[in-house]
Amino acid sequence: MRVEIHGHRGARGLWPENTLPGMSRTMELGVHALELDVALTADRRLVLTHDLTVSAVTSADRRPLHAGDPLYPYVGKPINALTLAQLRTLDVGVRLPRHPDDPFALTQVPMPETRMPTLGAVLGLVNAYEAEDVRLHVELKSDPTRPELTADPRLFTELVVEELDRHGRLGNVAILSFDWRVITHAAELAPGTRRFALIELDTLHWNEGVDDDVPAAARDAGATTLSPEHVMVDEALMAQAAAAGLDVAVWTVNEPGLAARMLDLGAAGIVTDYPDRMRELWRERGLDLPEPVGPLRPVGV
Repeated sequence: MRVEIHGHRGARGLWPENTLPGMSRTMELGVHALELDVALTADRRLVLTHDLTVSAVTSADRRPLHAGDPLYPYVGKPINALTLAQLRTLDVGVRLPRHPDDPFALTQVPMPETRMPTLGAVLGLVNAYEAEDVRLHVELKSDPTRPELTADPRLFTELVVEELDRHGRLGNVAILSFDWRVITHAAELAPGTRRFALIELDTLHWNEGVDDDVPAAARDAGATTLSPEHVMVDEALMAQAAAAGLDVAVWTVNEPGLAARMLDLGAAGIVTDYPDRMRELWRERGLDLPEPVGPLRPVGV
């Protein structure tokens, strides 16, 4: 069985998360899959962001879109209350060390004046790299307990599937969500895609039909893969997942020792902020490494 390295938000520990330069460098490092987060703007554009409100950790205001914009400053405002043009004024290339326990501010290379990209821009980037062997893992950020911040799950899924199809990526993509309504809609709209049911203890109650056999419930919701937080993974969960016919991709694993334990339990994928560390573990274990994607060449070369 192939065991995969999934770059989390690109490679959050190394470069700014959910950005074009971060995705570029992660592909050049070499991963089996690029994971990214998507939300919907006020003008129905799909943008890369982990948070449903503009994060003060990963985003910094630089200027209003126009003088007197009543929504400025944009940091802290809902993503779905802002247009793409407003969000594009933010600098998302410098992680702000607002929290003393934030490890990524110490390891992440800043890339000032980086802009929040659209999903289409990332798809165009991957196609420009001709990275056919790199699968895109698109997490739809949806919180049923905060409907005022969240797009309608069916509309949201439709828009993502349409964008993936427009770029010819439906055959090499996975759709992920903690909100399993998205998984169910994706199973109907794009039955050939992989679908990852994300789980953590704090949000399992979002989804109907969840009992002691979480993998079976995820399968019934339309999932093809179970993706649990690492603290949930033990022999019992892995046995349930196998019985449900689901692979397991574990998040977010940054220490090689923990990754080794997850592999010993049978994980098929490791989601990590530090793909460089996982590549070393893969070498030690003799696992198949993802090939680095060559850097883009200048036009005409």
